[in-house]
Amino acid sequence: MSVVQSPAETNQTTKTLTLAKALNAGLRAALSADDKVLLYGEDIGSLGGVFRVTEKLQAQFGPDRVLDSPLAEAGLIGTAIGMAQRGYRPVVELQFDGFVFPGFDQITQQLAKMRFRSHGRVQLPVVVRFPYGGGIGSIENHSESVEAYFAHTPGLTVVTPSNPNDGYWMIQQAIASPDPVIFLEPKRRYHEKGVVQLDAPARGLHEASVVRAGSDVTLICWGPMVRTCLDAAAAAEKEGRSVEVVDVRSLQPLDFETIARSVEHTSRAIIVHEAQRNYGPGAELAARLQEQLFYVMESPVLRVTGYDTPYPPSKLEADWLPNLDRVLAAVDQSMGY
Repeated sequence: MSVVQSPAETNQTTKTLTLAKALNAGLRAALSADDKVLLYGEDIGSLGGVFRVTEKLQAQFGPDRVLDSPLAEAGLIGTAIGMAQRGYRPVVELQFDGFVFPGFDQITQQLAKMRFRSHGRVQLPVVVRFPYGGGIGSIENHSESVEAYFAHTPGLTVVTPSNPNDGYWMIQQAIASPDPVIFLEPKRRYHEKGVVQLDAPARGLHEASVVRAGSDVTLICWGPMVRTCLDAAAAAEKEGRSVEVVDVRSLQPLDFETIARSVEHTSRAIIVHEAQRNYGPGAELAARLQEQLFYVMESPVLRVTGYDTPYPPSKLEADWLPNLDRVLAAVDQSMGY
């Protein structure tokens, strides 16, 4: 995915930002628009978070709206639930993907179920945001892809931006949602730049996006793998193959219509994600495609994923993670049928 060139400084409708800075700008916009929006998390105040996504927000909005929390994820999520019940819109930051599990009970048993448990009388507009995925040379608990746990939990919305424009708008849309949102930020893409459209979002929070048109095969991906798939599509083009790339963006709910239209057009599908293969979101997508497009597809649905092991040491992660060569090999396999 090539970096879009910076627009002229006089153009006030666009701005070139990294993903981290776009998320920061989106959080700032949400804080400015609604004084019920609060940020709450570990070291997010004067430090600005581990990846500096909340940098300078406490200085602008004060410690009553950008709050540092104890290093206790269960207590952090529980406090956010209480805030939401009192009419606030808390945005919780967890430092790393693997740190979500101490708060897993609160998320899956309280946050996800309150609307159903109360017959719709209680809404919990809480956003739980944290970096996820590998590619930065960190060990387990710092490089996990945990989307399957939450996409499998009724009552939760699960979304992930892959670029700065989506980061800017999707965080604002997530905060505006009346229901809890798990907001997954691909950490290895934090410093990649792109143009942010400041006037209006391109699409709704739960809409998938065709980010590259093609006619031979569809690559279905999200978060950190979108860049990888775009690079693979560009490489495949040099070999005379036309590869379409679909950014899922929302894992729950899933915009299957957009995905299905693409696969109907190309008649071939490859699903690419960082998480382990077994029982992952790719399996769900493959099952739906088989159920609904069995007579359309000219080859089996293929998957390019992480391996079914714990996350490896940093020396091995380049071999563990899906990469351009593995995606291109899958394209060759699909076209060989």
